[in-house]
Amino acid sequence: MQTEGRNAVSELLKSGATIEKIMMESNPQGSLNAIFAKARAAGVRVQFVDKKVLDKRSATGRHQGCIAFSTDYKYCALEDIISSAEQGKGFVIICDGIEDVHNLGSIIRVAECAGADGVVIPSNNSASVTEAVIRISAGAANHVKVAKVNSLGNAIEKLKKAGYWLYALEADGTDIYKADLSGSVALVVGGEDSGVKKLTREKCDFTLSIPLRGKVNSLNASVALGIAAYEVVKTRL
Repeated sequence: MQTEGRNAVSELLKSGATIEKIMMESNPQGSLNAIFAKARAAGVRVQFVDKKVLDKRSATGRHQGCIAFSTDYKYCALEDIISSAEQGKGFVIICDGIEDVHNLGSIIRVAECAGADGVVIPSNNSASVTEAVIRISAGAANHVKVAKVNSLGNAIEKLKKAGYWLYALEADGTDIYKADLSGSVALVVGGEDSGVKKLTREKCDFTLSIPLRGKVNSLNASVALGIAAYEVVKTRL
């Protein structure tokens, strides 16, 4: 897997992932020197190259002077997320049909910042964790568990058996500011076009909505998730 950009590469080094090498612009300046120091301390090989070489190897055009090459992203099992949670305070985010890499990267970043135990994505009709998602997440994908499952329905049933309450985020639900989000919580966020799918929604315990006061009738999926996630955080302060 190829990871580009100073923040993303720095977070990759912190994560302990297996990095084969880092290509870095010759005569590094500023934060590139800090990345080089971290790489050397971790025993990661750094290859200094001309900027033109990085431009040619870059998949995004925004390498910022460094590209890391690591083993492919390793998904975890849903059971790993459940077992890592604090008893009675589990926090999971479920993505139902999030196909845009920018949304998935932003959701993973929210999950990590809000202290979620993990993110669950379906194996079909969903964006996967790629170098673009890692970059957009500002490296958060290297610190939060992500499970890829064949069936969201089965994943929801497992979470329920583990004591989680399932909340779908939709426009016609109960006002989120009136909801009790204590206990173990799983928030379900759907794609921007179709929202949470009907079958998924039917398996959830509650449907929550965020009140809108403007003329636009919807929020970006990652923004809506961010608002909801920090309502969960508030119950744990």
